[in-house]
Amino acid sequence: MSADASVETQVEASTTAGLVRGAWRKECAVFLGIPFAEPPVGPLRFAAPVPHGPWEGVRDALNMGATPQRGNDGGITLIPEPSVPGPSTLNVNVFTSSPGIAAGLPVLVYIHGGGFTSGSPASTWYDGTAFARDGAVTVVISYRLGFEGFGWVEGAPHNRGVMDWMLALEWVQQNVAAFGGDPGRVTIAGQSAGGGAVLTLLGMPSAQNLFSAVYCSSGVAADVTVQKSREFAAKLAERAGVAATRAGFESVDEEVLLELQKKATTPEGPPLKALRSLADDGLILGPVMDGDLIVQSTIESIRTGVGADKPLVIGANDDEFSMIFAEAKNKLKWIPAGFMLGRIGLRGPKRRAYLQANAEVKSGGTAAVMGRYLTDSIFRAFIPRLLEARGSASTWVYRFSWRSPVHDCAFHCLEVPFFFDLLDTEGVAAIAGDNPPQAVANELHAAASRFLADGDPGWPGYGTKGLTKVFDSPSTVMANGYAAVVPLP
Repeated sequence: MSADASVETQVEASTTAGLVRGAWRKECAVFLGIPFAEPPVGPLRFAAPVPHGPWEGVRDALNMGATPQRGNDGGITLIPEPSVPGPSTLNVNVFTSSPGIAAGLPVLVYIHGGGFTSGSPASTWYDGTAFARDGAVTVVISYRLGFEGFGWVEGAPHNRGVMDWMLALEWVQQNVAAFGGDPGRVTIAGQSAGGGAVLTLLGMPSAQNLFSAVYCSSGVAADVTVQKSREFAAKLAERAGVAATRAGFESVDEEVLLELQKKATTPEGPPLKALRSLADDGLILGPVMDGDLIVQSTIESIRTGVGADKPLVIGANDDEFSMIFAEAKNKLKWIPAGFMLGRIGLRGPKRRAYLQANAEVKSGGTAAVMGRYLTDSIFRAFIPRLLEARGSASTWVYRFSWRSPVHDCAFHCLEVPFFFDLLDTEGVAAIAGDNPPQAVANELHAAASRFLADGDPGWPGYGTKGLTKVFDSPSTVMANGYAAVVPLP
């Protein structure tokens, strides 16, 4: 994405570090690659982020800034997320209809996904033009990934990626008014790991003054333990032939460390064992419960009332990971679903209850059951647990159920172009088919826009009846929308 433009269509805005030059694209002013922190290289490589210093003159913000994601990692997710080389990787992209005007518009701060190891703010799918059209400012942020951002490094601050989120949000507080936004109405939103990020922030007492609402899509809090984080650091250091210290890791080139990280995180053993490990053990790299910045698990923190004053929208896609089993559908049709669930660890009364609660899915065959179970174990079962911890706090719940003709299910990342209302963007047809329903995008995007503006997406809150918005063609509201995951441990 580029905002290159003639002088006639250029536009300037003032930040605390200096003037930036963006460009108008129709009714939306776009500012790309504005640095909120100094480049995290050299002595700042494993340091807490440092606010970017001032610059002289006007800084061009016409092209995407460098990304923490390196190489060709953009192919890991279903979203086109290009890597941009360069050292200054901590940047924001701003989309607004009202630069330089005290418009007091609501603000969307978006955090991309990618399992905390990949992903890029440079995706055309994170274009905030539609939100600008509908009266909101969008700020898409970057953060350090993988071991650079979340690895345990003795002698260095932990949770550096989390600190990046917080510094970016501080930048928003200090600067978004210059782009027409209201720093008192900031909604943090994200999908997948980005959804996990906003949940992590929701549960952090030290982050509460940086935002006013949360929108979580397909997110689960990582809550990595110190023990797991230390063990992985030791494993990585051994592969690199260095001590598991700041000096040791600083001596390893970034590209070399990234390759070692990829090898160290590649699942070993049979596929079913790897899937069970992912479902049971979670991620290795992600926000760490270090006892300092993150004191306890996200759910336990929320249970104590942290973030209870923040309205929350949370939901997931019906079949996040079901397509993993698509190629094995014909083979699995001869194997009973109960047997396969037993192989992956679900047995006894809970297995019977789960199959009974998912009878409709079972009618689609064993592959459908296994896909739904993996989806539920990783994503959907987390939602009722979080809702129980939230208690009576204002919460709205959704399911994205529209089945793409590409894989005949509502799989991971599918909702993103609907959320941003850009179904005609390059790459969308590859996951949504040639004619995705614009009506669903209209409805989902309008609900998100209303939430940004009013703190209410426009459907009934979850409440005691478990009311859940089901985005489909047509959409509905149903009671107990996540009842099918209750039997899971």
